Amino acid sequence: METLWFMIVAVMVAAYVVLDGFDLGAGAIYLSAARTTDERRKVMRAIGPVWDGNEVWLLAAGGTLYFAFPQLYASSFSGFYLPLMMVLWLLMLRGIGIELRAHMQNPVWVGFFDVVFCVSSILLAIFFGAALGNVVRGVPLAADHYFFEPLWTNFRVGPTPGILDWYTVLTGVIALVTLTAHGSLYVAVKTEGDLQLRARTTARWVWPLQVVLTVAGLIATISIRPTALDNYKQHVAGFLIPLVVYAALGMMIYAIRKREDKTAFVASALYIVGMLVGAAYALYPVVLPSNTDPALNLTIYNSAAGHHGLAVGFTWWILGMILSLAYFVFLFRMFKGKVRLEGEGY
Repeated sequence: METLWFMIVAVMVAAYVVLDGFDLGAGAIYLSAARTTDERRKVMRAIGPVWDGNEVWLLAAGGTLYFAFPQLYASSFSGFYLPLMMVLWLLMLRGIGIELRAHMQNPVWVGFFDVVFCVSSILLAIFFGAALGNVVRGVPLAADHYFFEPLWTNFRVGPTPGILDWYTVLTGVIALVTLTAHGSLYVAVKTEGDLQLRARTTARWVWPLQVVLTVAGLIATISIRPTALDNYKQHVAGFLIPLVVYAALGMMIYAIRKREDKTAFVASALYIVGMLVGAAYALYPVVLPSNTDPALNLTIYNSAAGHHGLAVGFTWWILGMILSLAYFVFLFRMFKGKVRLEGEGY
């Protein structure tokens, strides 16, 4: 049952990154790809019907984590309290930027909220990537499974790291580049004309950097955590995961050059899922590693809730997911196709 809930949490995190990831990526390119008022309205309309629904997956993933692995939830909040508060403020500022822009007539205020939306989207992508880097790298867990990390120390990976060091900054940059490409492809799918061309061009120019950073991230991960390959060595089938990742990258550039935006977007989503699954596969059964003593690792076994609760919760989770998936299928079908500026709204 613990393994099942580990996979459930991983699936929900992946769903959040894929769905809200294109919102964040659209925000990251917002000021560069959309150069006129009408083009910026098109970007807003592309994500307007779905961005707040996509963020629900973050809440759902957090709630699932709290239910299934309460010790992990408590330990994570003890050490990541400061960055979590920063993320919450960035999420609020991003929502404010999206909503208030449409209600402003003064161009100064419109420009201000445009910058708020773009900058908060970029910083959220970096922080989410750095958060994943912290989990992969490990944290200084104490015997009671709590820890504290300052925002940064000496930017080195060691027994007293900060939330930001060279490795977590690297993972943050990887996340930003990945979501920039992901969001660019989504904007290309939803728009036409010059905006579509600039979005597609952004994805094409970002792609080589994405490939280089993917390789660099793999090398860096193995260098700081050699045990990351243990599960792959024990189960050779796991090496299919990196093959999927690089196949998705290949499909992305092929589809971009053929101007098949939907195919490229699906390939980008597959790349993101592959990267997250690869990280989860490398860590299993550990959910929060200690960088000082492996005996202090939080695993799916010593951080999970009781078996009866997990079994009962699984039934309710299935019902909840059926409703959620039905809602999202309905939502995306209602707003399929290219965006138009006619009517009210963003």
